[in-house]
Amino acid sequence: MPTLEAMLQRHHVVAVVTQPDRPAHRGQRLTPPPVKLRAEASGVPVLQPPRLRDPGWPDRLRAFGADVGVVVAFGQILPKSVLDAPARGSINVHASLLPRYRGAAPIAWAIMRGERQTGITTFLMDEGMDTGPMLLTASTSIGEDETAGELSQRLSKLGAEVIVDTLARLDALTPTPQRPDDATLAPRLKKPDGHLDWSRSARELANRIRGCNPWPGALTATPGGPLRIWRARSLPALDAAEPGSLVVAGETLAIATADGLVLPTEVQPESRRAVAWPEFLRGARLAAGARFSTP
Repeated sequence: MPTLEAMLQRHHVVAVVTQPDRPAHRGQRLTPPPVKLRAEASGVPVLQPPRLRDPGWPDRLRAFGADVGVVVAFGQILPKSVLDAPARGSINVHASLLPRYRGAAPIAWAIMRGERQTGITTFLMDEGMDTGPMLLTASTSIGEDETAGELSQRLSKLGAEVIVDTLARLDALTPTPQRPDDATLAPRLKKPDGHLDWSRSARELANRIRGCNPWPGALTATPGGPLRIWRARSLPALDAAEPGSLVVAGETLAIATADGLVLPTEVQPESRRAVAWPEFLRGARLAAGARFSTP
């Protein structure tokens, strides 16, 4: 949304292409994407193709006479005929410092893999997955406790700034090819990516919890049923303990791992609201020695 706002303020937006309306919220009502509502409020035509690979879409897009296409988290690999519909091609705003973290979930994977830096890259799109030559980059530090959702909000604003700068300097920029040897992948997240394996280190697990917030959520099995851990921090362990077991950590309990302890701060039992860790422990009546496990 910040990128669309920036484009509406500084450029003539001839059309917005977004995903179809989908069921959402209670009752699964058909709900339009936020960018559709913003575009319609500004009088901008909105197109919602189920698949841009379907015949006829390149010609429809070309008919708008756009100079440049700006693509942000569209969710499909676009064919060359669509990318070439604007006169000067299409530019992607990607939430990583390419060529690292190519793919659908760069923010989540950067956090889960313990990165301290990330950023935004604008690049000229080709038929590959985030493989085109780069135009501009901007970096930012990842906060020690920052979740994927929080970082996504920050990067969306940074991305709007970078694409504005990219378009302003487009005639002077020299596209830089990416180095394939430096590339890493950030595939679309699946629910099992949030399953917590207590035989890993506390730092790894704390990063996974952050990276899976808000989706799919980090999940563990407890004696009382499934539990999502939304926020946690890692601590050193004073004594060895079986991974997954609850151990005393000061005035509370923490979860032992292969290396260190995980101290949850916000959790959510199945079919209940999210609560602070001490409140969960009181309600669940768990004591030291209780075992958590991988779902």
